Amino acid sequence: MTATGNQRDISGEMAEPVGLSADEATRRLQTEGYNELTAPVRHPLLRVALEVFKEPMLLLLIAAGAIYLFLGETREALILLASVFVIIGITIVQERRTERAVEALRDLSSPRALVIRDGQEARIAGREVARGDLLVLLEGDRVAADAVVLRSANLSADESLLTGESAPVRKVAWAGASLEQSPPDVAPPGGDDQPFVYASTLVVQGRGLARVVATGQRTRVGAIGSALSAGEPQRTLLQREVNQLVRLLAIGAVIICAVIVLVYGIVYGHWIEGVLAGLTLAMGLIPEEFPVTLTVFLALGAWRIAQRQVLTRRMPAIEALGAATVLCVDKTGTLTLNQMRVAAVQADGEEWRREETSDAAPALSTTGQAVVRWAALASQEQPFDPMERAIRGLGAELGLSLGDGLTLLREYALSPELLMMTRVWRGGENGAYQVAAKGAPEVVARVCGLSERRQAAIASEIETMAAQGLRVLGVARASWPSGELPARQTDFPFEWVGLVGLADPVRPTVPAALAECAQAGVRVKMMTGDYPITAQAIARAIGLEPVDRYITGADLDRMSDADLAEAIKTTAIFARVVPEQKLRLVRALRADGEVVAMTGDGVNDAPALKAADIGVAMGGRGSDVAREAAALVVVDDDFTSIVRAIRSGRRIFDNLRKAMAYLFAIHVPIAGLALIPVLLGSPLILLPVHVVFLEFVIDPASSVAFEAEPEEDDVMRRPPRDRRERVFNLQAVMLSALQGLSGLAIVSGLYFWALRSGQGADQARALAFATLVLVNLGLIIANRSYTRSLLASFTIRNASLWWILGAALAALAVALYAPWLQSVFSFGALPWSLALLALGVGVLAIGWFEALERVTLWTFARRRRVRASETVGETTGETVGA
Repeated sequence: MTATGNQRDISGEMAEPVGLSADEATRRLQTEGYNELTAPVRHPLLRVALEVFKEPMLLLLIAAGAIYLFLGETREALILLASVFVIIGITIVQERRTERAVEALRDLSSPRALVIRDGQEARIAGREVARGDLLVLLEGDRVAADAVVLRSANLSADESLLTGESAPVRKVAWAGASLEQSPPDVAPPGGDDQPFVYASTLVVQGRGLARVVATGQRTRVGAIGSALSAGEPQRTLLQREVNQLVRLLAIGAVIICAVIVLVYGIVYGHWIEGVLAGLTLAMGLIPEEFPVTLTVFLALGAWRIAQRQVLTRRMPAIEALGAATVLCVDKTGTLTLNQMRVAAVQADGEEWRREETSDAAPALSTTGQAVVRWAALASQEQPFDPMERAIRGLGAELGLSLGDGLTLLREYALSPELLMMTRVWRGGENGAYQVAAKGAPEVVARVCGLSERRQAAIASEIETMAAQGLRVLGVARASWPSGELPARQTDFPFEWVGLVGLADPVRPTVPAALAECAQAGVRVKMMTGDYPITAQAIARAIGLEPVDRYITGADLDRMSDADLAEAIKTTAIFARVVPEQKLRLVRALRADGEVVAMTGDGVNDAPALKAADIGVAMGGRGSDVAREAAALVVVDDDFTSIVRAIRSGRRIFDNLRKAMAYLFAIHVPIAGLALIPVLLGSPLILLPVHVVFLEFVIDPASSVAFEAEPEEDDVMRRPPRDRRERVFNLQAVMLSALQGLSGLAIVSGLYFWALRSGQGADQARALAFATLVLVNLGLIIANRSYTRSLLASFTIRNASLWWILGAALAALAVALYAPWLQSVFSFGALPWSLALLALGVGVLAIGWFEALERVTLWTFARRRRVRASETVGETTGETVGA
């Protein structure tokens, strides 16, 4: 087979490509390494351990241990210093688990490559491409490795990454190439008509088949030291908010602790005890758990969403998911199954329809067969597009001649300006070229130069087919004398052939997911290149409202920005839109204050995906460019997966707020119990070892137990949260402060009651500490849910929570009654009556915290209702009282 210039069609006369075997590919990867420019970073254990020593809490522990050694309190010193090694061990384990999770997500979200292995096409991670693999190159793909082109059809690539030249360059097949010959040496990039493609460059047009000749560091991009590392992760709004809070609290803690040390030393003359009191207070005040908890929530949130078939490429998307107000989705493959099949053929008044339940090849007349044949000739020989696969599949079923004896000369690609594509073949009758075209039926009819009456009749046929939910394509043919081809496809003398209607069933889960979006206050807008009537038929099938109005791409071009801003509020269907117009729609929605999630799969969708608050690329049919521009990648291309991700985003934010509120609340009694005895001159309640014990409960509770909590019952029955809403809003701060102050009052009250009732300082300390631990557990239980009752919360499964509660209670019992630990914790023997008193107070505290929570939430809900009423009154010119 030959082609224009040195180009070859992908399905040329070469032997059918087989590619490497799976075993051979594995062997080469093991001996030559994976196809990656930078290997996953694994920090040495020593470096991880040294990094831990930068943490303020660890430095405070070491300082306290050193003071105990100076005082001759060896056991206390050993306990504190041993806790340092425990913390280092926990940190190393967490670091390794994080690295493994990051590596797994990196493998999943890395650019995918379409290769031929054992004679079958397969999508694999780019890092798994081996030398000798056959790469199938499609428009929008990122080239996985340096390769020599064996087959080409209008193949062009953007090599600006390597050459700095922004214009795409043409690629041709290697002259004399065969699948068996050894490939030539790779020439430097740059210039047209090269038979080489290079790793990390972008296929911008056409298709090709190439054999990999270099991978990883041996590629051109590897040789110049380029790296595909993610770089510094961008800080999210939550991270900035938490970091600001941590800085403020840390500065305040340092100032207060310095004052305590000075007061204790100057007033009481006990400088060593003053330093210990200051260290204890610092350990209680410095909120090192806040950034750790946030990091764990975002990382585990990304992992949990990945289990729901959605990969997170940018962390801010996790925050934005819970605030999404508008979801803009493609129709094909997202709302539908993307399993096209030809359901209708129409030509010269003859119509054939396939029964929905029938898989048998149809009995078409010669005219109907001609429509299928010319539509197939206008399609790729090895199609990636589902519509083209369906057309060629039907042609094969009918036994039609689909290019046998023909040579592809040129392909005119579909463009936003002309929604049709044309392919020119040599080998027809009398030496003339055969020209096949398909595309938007109204465009094809116009190009054929049909009379207005004939175009009107075709438009009526299109409307009938589209009203049944069919994707309709117009088909045309032409003959061209051998010689030079025209520059534009519209210059061919096309003749109308007929219509092809393709059916794509709606995903069965979409109607329920759409109803869930409506309950959650998330408006769904369908954006499709289909005929408006087809889009309306799909909208009816899935329950998308309103279905009686739509905006087309042509309407968009005529609309001013002000008109569009008004129309987009009440329109859910956008038909015959091209990717470039999606960008304008996204901007209009965002200008109206919406938080927009936008799906896309093509190269031209990238600007809209970047402009959206949450760009969502399709992982199955999407291009690498779309995936790189997006914040999320839907692995299975399913609309339901997007809705599940929104649900997960809301759950993550809810649970993060609960965890942060709990952390804020529990630090109030810890700080207060460290401060009050200093101010009143009474024996110290908390010592550094006590704070260490509490931290071993607080850290896993905030970062593991709360993260594992299931979503609230109303998570998808309430409107999206305001994107500007802070984790520490007034409601959260008030609730945490009330709970924390209540806990402080309960514990300090019991402590001073025990002192006044004749208990020794050590016994009073043991009672106060036991009560504090139980109050802490009560805070965890009470803050699990803001919508479920306390009893209902106990029926919700959370294995992590119960393990933490059980371990804390067991450790408390050992600390209270093991003689050796009693002396370490400076506890006196605690009578069972006082232990039961602490337990009873802890149980009652749960109910009290729950009551505070309900009252606070009710108060703020009422406040919001009053404000909303006042706003309505101001809008209507009325005065609405509180």
